[in-house]
Amino acid sequence: MTLATPPLTKQAATGVLTGLALGDALGYPTEFDDVPSILARYGPWRQLPLPDPAVVSDDTQMTIALGRGIRTATDSGLLTPERMVGPVRAEFVAWYHAPDNNRAPGNTCLEACALLEGDRIWQEASRTGSKGCGANMRVAPLGLVPGLSDEQRAGAAQLQAALTHGHPTALAASDLLARAVHLLAQGAEPLGLIGQLRSYAYDNSGRYHPRWLEDLWRFTHDASPGAFISRGWAECLTALATVQDALRDPSPETDPCERTGDGWTAEEALATALHCFLLFPEDPVTALRRAACTRGDSDSIACITGALAGAHLGAAAWPKEWSERIEYRSDLLSLAALWDA
Repeated sequence: MTLATPPLTKQAATGVLTGLALGDALGYPTEFDDVPSILARYGPWRQLPLPDPAVVSDDTQMTIALGRGIRTATDSGLLTPERMVGPVRAEFVAWYHAPDNNRAPGNTCLEACALLEGDRIWQEASRTGSKGCGANMRVAPLGLVPGLSDEQRAGAAQLQAALTHGHPTALAASDLLARAVHLLAQGAEPLGLIGQLRSYAYDNSGRYHPRWLEDLWRFTHDASPGAFISRGWAECLTALATVQDALRDPSPETDPCERTGDGWTAEEALATALHCFLLFPEDPVTALRRAACTRGDSDSIACITGALAGAHLGAAAWPKEWSERIEYRSDLLSLAALWDA
């Protein structure tokens, strides 16, 4: 795919971080409701209001934690696993202990972050049986950091996932989302995005990143590194195929979860967020509202949808009256300023 040169004023990082927080705030109140209940409470989904105050969940909190860890890791030079693990681990533990970590965080993140505190190796903390969406909901910053090679971006995306969610599907889904954010931020057209992601998944389906993941695979039942990682890519390829199928016969008024899954797992959260984004690639607020008015993990689905829409359209995607009142706005803009420059 030929990438267009993004306009200098696009501010993709601001668009991504603002968009994911807005999606999170829209979906947080609807997360455990079915669509009829959401409609009865708020009215037509295309008019779903941004809550006031626009409070976010652990999705945005952990995105900020990852962003801060990456910022520290890159302050001293190129992003490497040796530079990355300590700062990101410390930020995750700080989030675990923060007084505002009271937004229905996932059990996997809580269990792993509790184990990351101390001096045990990170692989012992990783929950290798969990492929919940808690790893890919926070990975967007790694699609924004400038100057990374494909190997650095992929390895770092999988490593940050592995600190908590060590299932290979969580690793692959995080890698795919970082890739999608990077491509869109660099000017890729949404129309070809699923094809590009499927090609990327095929190309990487047997590739284990030993420098970044070390011996994580040995903490599972798999016979080899390749067998371990190929499980994750296979599930993600199936999920991407469901998006492609859904978009051949789009149905914007139908709950996207019916076609691409409820989003509690990593591959379904990625698929349903892509579904919502690609239903309305030039109408980002409608994409967020559609993602938030779903029967599934609405805050994570809308959070990822917002990251994709913001990468595509930049800071201008979001209404000023919304973006100015999002929780943690100053933290989000401080990180964005590093990567928009």
